[in-house]
Amino acid sequence: MLFVTGGAGFIGSNLVRYLIGSGEAVVNFDKLTYAGNLLNLASIETNKHVFVKGDIADQELVSRLLVQHQPRAVINLAAESHVDRSIDGPGEFIRTNVVGTFTLLQEALRYWRELEPAGRNAFRLLHVSTDEVYGSLGPEGFFTEATAYQPNSPYSASKASSDHLVRAWRETYDLPTLVTNCSNNYGPYHFPEKLIPHMIIKGLAEQELPVYGDGQNIRDWLYVEDHARALALVLERGRLGHTYNIGGRNERTNLHVVKTICGLLDQHHPSNLGGRERLIAFVTDRPGHDRRYAIDATKIETELGWRASETFETGIEKTVKWYLDQRAWWQAILDRGYQAKRIGVG
Repeated sequence: MLFVTGGAGFIGSNLVRYLIGSGEAVVNFDKLTYAGNLLNLASIETNKHVFVKGDIADQELVSRLLVQHQPRAVINLAAESHVDRSIDGPGEFIRTNVVGTFTLLQEALRYWRELEPAGRNAFRLLHVSTDEVYGSLGPEGFFTEATAYQPNSPYSASKASSDHLVRAWRETYDLPTLVTNCSNNYGPYHFPEKLIPHMIIKGLAEQELPVYGDGQNIRDWLYVEDHARALALVLERGRLGHTYNIGGRNERTNLHVVKTICGLLDQHHPSNLGGRERLIAFVTDRPGHDRRYAIDATKIETELGWRASETFETGIEKTVKWYLDQRAWWQAILDRGYQAKRIGVG
């Protein structure tokens, strides 16, 4: 049995599907904030999946669930994750990403100490984090596991804090932990506020496609199903106390990403009004917008034999087709009140 926090979110739901498809049983613990969605889990029809609504900052509930379900490992994906939202409302990011991680660590430690020796030796806690903790790269070089932290947004600062807590609980209390830092994920079930689904949905609606600044900010894109496979591998075979960077080796500028989406929409859902690149509009940049992220995934590739299966070109086409086929999924999010308006302008 695995205990997954944040398993109704984007990465979490993709991971839960992968784990169950691999034969694992999962307790899925999620607060169901605006980005958590039970529809993300609708395709899971199995007695190996138990969903529990709750907050990782709820010490009593976390403690009770661990004792009740006796998981052999915990995977922590519960997090507030949108940079723009963190600029407007940093408090919730501190509460969930820092205080919540602290609470989970404390209860996992308590649970681990009370296990029988065999259970203690087998137990793992995997904390899933982001490359944004490293700050901004120049035009060359890559983030490695040894790169110093230099977060530049309230979101990345809260995730950096949680990473440090996990390390400290390993060093101080011997809690068997691992940390992963991933590059930008994309793929099925991505909440519409994020760049790729935002542009797909707006492009279908013939609405302006807002590109921050000059559009030359660079991200390394990782297809979410590749990420799920990597997380499962780190959990089973990663060295305790170690960090593993997970990246797709797919650096693209934001403008390139948006133009690619436009081309795929034109190909698979053409508009009578012409090509969608006409909808691109450059808008005021995000405050503190990191210029470039790029992950060096050598460690996970050489130690664990993981490789990203999808290139950006194959993954983005799968993603666009998914959003075209699953209009009911994202339309339900829009219908319940989500408004794709600009936030986080400082």
